[in-house]
Amino acid sequence: MSNQTINLTEDLYQYLLDVSLREAAILRALREETAGLPNANMQIAPEQGQFMAMLVQLSGASRIIEVGVFTGYSSLAVGLALPHDGYVLACDVSEEYTNIARRYWQQAGISHKIDLRLAPAMETLSALIEQGQQADFDFAFIDADKENYDTYYEHCLSLLRPGGLIAVDNVLWNGSVINPAKQDVDTVAIRAFNEKLVSDERVDISLVPIGDGLTLARKRQ
Repeated sequence: MSNQTINLTEDLYQYLLDVSLREAAILRALREETAGLPNANMQIAPEQGQFMAMLVQLSGASRIIEVGVFTGYSSLAVGLALPHDGYVLACDVSEEYTNIARRYWQQAGISHKIDLRLAPAMETLSALIEQGQQADFDFAFIDADKENYDTYYEHCLSLLRPGGLIAVDNVLWNGSVINPAKQDVDTVAIRAFNEKLVSDERVDISLVPIGDGLTLARKRQ
């Protein structure tokens, strides 16, 4: 028994993967290709992708917002978990990286589920709100520029139905959130976002120490 979260050593982490990770071959192939890129650290951990896919299945989500696509691991993981008529609105600005994502979506047979919008996410989300799509989505995943986390969160909260779930990545920021010497824009933004959510009565929250920290925020009725 333990009254706080266990510290994962490298060996224990590998054991976790060995006994729990059921990574589809196409997800593994994408992860391995991404590992060779300069920004490979932007990809989520495989166990996080599996966890998010389970959240989608448990919640019965069929319409998803993704803010930050990179090479498409998270959208591939949740896209595979969606029903055939599921829908992922994927927001990113990089054609180079999302071209990799497109290739894997196609190979996996889920490209019909993914609506990629190559534009600043705030513009895409604002347009949806202006079109009256509030409460039209079930699940949102935010993993983009940290300075705009709060704005992305507010937009996604508006677009989510009551009972919908927002997952926000990198909220522990490799431990920098507790280092007072770290005062860069991204770290300050994540700290402010975390401090806001702990008292946000519009949602129920849980910060899960998976990957680089994943906050789950369930929109209240």
